Amino acid sequence: METATGNNRLPKAPRTIHALQITKTVLAAVHVSLWDLRSLTFTTYCAITVAGKNYLFLGLIMEMAIHSYSRRVFNRMFCDFLHLHRSHYHHGRSKRLLISRLFQPMNLRENRVIGGCRSNELSCKSQRLMLQAGLIQPANTGCFHYLSFTVRAMEKLVRVIDEEMQSIGGQKVNMPSLTSASLWKTSERWDLLGKELFRLKDRHNMEYCLSPTHEEAVTELIAMQGNLSYKQLPLMLYQVTRKFRDEPKPRFGLLRGREFYMKDMYTFDVSEKAAMETYNLVSDAYSHIFERLGLQFVKVQADTGSIGGKMSHEFQLPAEIGEDRLLMCSDCHFAANVEAIMDAGTNCPQCHGKLRESKGIEVGHTFYLGTKYSYILGASYSNAENKPIATEMGCFGLGVTRILAASIEVLSTEDDIRWPSLLAPYQVCIISPKKGSKEELITDLSETLYDTLIDAVPQLRGEVLLDDRSHLTIGKRLKDASRLGYPYVVIAGKRVLENPPLFEVSCQNNGKTVFLTQEGVLDFLRNVKTA
Repeated sequence: METATGNNRLPKAPRTIHALQITKTVLAAVHVSLWDLRSLTFTTYCAITVAGKNYLFLGLIMEMAIHSYSRRVFNRMFCDFLHLHRSHYHHGRSKRLLISRLFQPMNLRENRVIGGCRSNELSCKSQRLMLQAGLIQPANTGCFHYLSFTVRAMEKLVRVIDEEMQSIGGQKVNMPSLTSASLWKTSERWDLLGKELFRLKDRHNMEYCLSPTHEEAVTELIAMQGNLSYKQLPLMLYQVTRKFRDEPKPRFGLLRGREFYMKDMYTFDVSEKAAMETYNLVSDAYSHIFERLGLQFVKVQADTGSIGGKMSHEFQLPAEIGEDRLLMCSDCHFAANVEAIMDAGTNCPQCHGKLRESKGIEVGHTFYLGTKYSYILGASYSNAENKPIATEMGCFGLGVTRILAASIEVLSTEDDIRWPSLLAPYQVCIISPKKGSKEELITDLSETLYDTLIDAVPQLRGEVLLDDRSHLTIGKRLKDASRLGYPYVVIAGKRVLENPPLFEVSCQNNGKTVFLTQEGVLDFLRNVKTA
């Protein structure tokens, strides 16, 4: 910026100045005025256009500074100018993800009615935290609205599941939730499941149910194709859909509801040996999913229950609120659900070592079905001699919404949500200065950091939020950020006034805090994994 000689004035600016030029001019002036407003020996007149009108505004502010008006008045008018300018400047450009624009009901108060429940009625940590943070909202008994943060986390989980299922040859399909009673009667499960099924009739008096699982439907789908060739097997079909179960006592939020999301895979093989190879392949993929999520799990022998079959295993997350009792041997790594061992004692059935008992939340279940469904529903393949043979089947379930809730249950503190890093709805939250603070005069630093970050670190596009609620203190917004569980929080606090400006970076999952320049923040966040 060059000053004119003699009268200490800048050359008169054009009537309309490009927004970026205005920003540079303003910031240059502010950096001087912050330290000593009275040292300014020049003034500038800039006609700026806002909402179609011209204002000689910046010049007035500079004149006030020169003529010894108070720092408070000057700062207030300058902040108003910045707010007016930013509103105009960002009107036509790609929108930043602003917390003030999110539909995110926050109920971060204790001892109040939370989502239709009083705090003393909340039965587990994950349910309380998800309601308080506005992640879910009760719709009716056992059913919830999944709000935007939860949907984002669920979509990320489904993406991980898709990657693992498709890496082993799984093909994604989508089957109807409404299934005919005749199928369930053919498998004899219409009466076996009893009141657990949501049943209904159409106008023609035909009976249906809202499916809790799809063994019958997928087996009929294969049977409708006629005999498959043995060369087409193994065949692995899976879906991620809503399921329905008429729970007598829904509880624990998303851990046990009447409507939920589940990933269910159904496999078809030529022999028992081949089916067991597929069984182990899918089971290993399940283990890899939980390892990628950083969740400690245990695979246990389980009862086949109403689904039936010859063999079954559960994937459990150890937790005190878990409804399953697990027996585990530390000597030989034997593990089983108590329901699977009728004569459960204190000694391991394999090595006779001491068994210890714990509780767990079931998040996955695998079954080797044999020909239980394929034989009665006619799902067969043609062997090398062109003879029809019933396919050997397996089925494999993952509770999608249950995994979300269970991970919050086992990872979170009593007050703050902690996510598996890959599932956090947003990876980074940038907190701008409070309105009226000294730091507000350089609020553009946090906005510049936001823009630079999403340009310089491609994997974080769509993963960064700007907390622009400047009417709240930084402390209040930091508390909200901690409760929502963003893995990384970047704060434009007092140290952004230093030269060079330093941002406070809080790593929520390990509790560490560092102070970094803008370039340091970029280098630090380049290591964030989103897949």
